[in-house]
Amino acid sequence: MTERAAWALAFVCLAGWGAFYLAGVIGARGEVNRFGELRAAAKLRAGSPDQSLWSEERVRAWQSTLKGSDPPPLAVLRVPRIGVEVAVLEGTDDFTLNRAVGHVANTARPGSDGNSGIAGHRDGFFRGLKDITPGDAIELETLDGSEVYRVERTWIVDPEDVSVLDPTPARSLTLVTCYPFYFIGSAPRRFIVRAVRADQAVFRKVKPLNGT
Repeated sequence: MTERAAWALAFVCLAGWGAFYLAGVIGARGEVNRFGELRAAAKLRAGSPDQSLWSEERVRAWQSTLKGSDPPPLAVLRVPRIGVEVAVLEGTDDFTLNRAVGHVANTARPGSDGNSGIAGHRDGFFRGLKDITPGDAIELETLDGSEVYRVERTWIVDPEDVSVLDPTPARSLTLVTCYPFYFIGSAPRRFIVRAVRADQAVFRKVKPLNGT
């Protein structure tokens, strides 16, 4: 009887130690994964935005987002020639577009095949788009690496024209912002930039825009 009790106690202790060890391994692995996620998110952080062209209202709106949590970015978008560098977050709600630029729902994820729609405010991060021209380079950095796109064309549409976000055969970026850039009040139109991955780009000549 004593021997059986001793064996039973030993088994319980061994099982307890095994469970403790397994929990420790799982917990450690979870922390390693969490660290990897945090490091990946940190890697995609954009620098401090150049707000020299921003409206005072948009600067205040951006500052208000600094008090909230910082959602992990999907990508960082850069247009070196016009000084744009901004994180791409998921969604196009007010907080997201005050904080950064937003990935439009139901379009291709940034860095994947298809047409990825990205929206931003005309008096904030995307005001510099007023000076963008066909042939300009757009750099897109995701966790999978970096890609270079070239602006194919720019054009202006009505807000109801969502065909600009239709799927494309080439890997594309479609940047969307309100237009005119310095319109007082709710701007009536949308300014569109279409960029295609550099090895697939075909530049199109367009007439200069007036009234920007």
